[in-house]
Amino acid sequence: MCRTNWKMSLHIDLIRIHFLKKTGGLETIHPFFSRMEVSMKKFFYSRKAAPFVFICPFVLTVIVFWLLPIGKSVIMSFQNVLQGQTEWIGLRNYRQLLNDRVFRIAVGNTFKFTIGMLLLLIPISMVLACIVNSRIMKYTKIFKTIYFIPALTSVVVAGTVFRLIFGESDRALMNQVLQFLGGDPIKWLKLRSTGYAALLILACWRWIGVNMMYYIAGLQNIPAELYESAAIDGANGFWQLIGISIPLLKPTTTYVLTISINAGLSMFIESYMLWKGNNSPSNIGLTIVGYLYRQGIEKNAMGYASAVGILLLLVVLAINMTQLYLTGFFKKEERS
Repeated sequence: MCRTNWKMSLHIDLIRIHFLKKTGGLETIHPFFSRMEVSMKKFFYSRKAAPFVFICPFVLTVIVFWLLPIGKSVIMSFQNVLQGQTEWIGLRNYRQLLNDRVFRIAVGNTFKFTIGMLLLLIPISMVLACIVNSRIMKYTKIFKTIYFIPALTSVVVAGTVFRLIFGESDRALMNQVLQFLGGDPIKWLKLRSTGYAALLILACWRWIGVNMMYYIAGLQNIPAELYESAAIDGANGFWQLIGISIPLLKPTTTYVLTISINAGLSMFIESYMLWKGNNSPSNIGLTIVGYLYRQGIEKNAMGYASAVGILLLLVVLAINMTQLYLTGFFKKEERS
């Protein structure tokens, strides 16, 4: 009974507070609520506290969805995780991983795909950005929209469409092209070379538009006077690209290179949809993340899958830190 009366009293007080707050009479209700409101205003409007309040959601997100899962994965990588029980096995998962032939195939496929994607994505995106951003180009907004639409397309839909394009039947689009050119139909997704090409085309189709937008933003920050001076000196468009655009686009290229490496090493859904599952012929489409999925989800070997994830994290960090160091990202700018 006392508990019910307490709740009713609190509810009535809250109603009175809301009413008097509207009429400016909060101070007459209860000194505690008045002091609490003043204290909260001082806290949130404080110059010292405000920065911490703004970064708090980001910090909590990083801790809950990044640091804690990584810490749990590190622990699980040293365990044999079974349903309802765990067994500490030390480095056995890592030793098994280094001797796993299928894992080495997945690593080779992933690095080959990442290298091919970098060799195509960065130069093609840069050249397209220069063309779209040039003065002689008309209807630039239309071209930007057309190039960016693939990034908005669901990877599931894109993978399904590309699987039909590179299908085995004679009516598949690529086989019709071959027949038109006088060739014979082939099984694109069952051969290592053609399957790799199909996966690479799918990835480039999706991400060239995004990288092009980054380069366009970088080009628009370059002063137009530099190009005008180069034109007066007799430099044509090619030498302006080599001498002005590429050097001044170094920060953009560093960023695009970083996100492209991350995308290549973490690629999974494209391969999964292109081969309609995680079991491509002779593992020609198996990636590191695909192998992690196979072990953790399909085989329920969570400890072994955690070891794969931790090793992938270390590889990605090592590669990105190396390329950032080589591109001078960590060097302090010289002050004149």
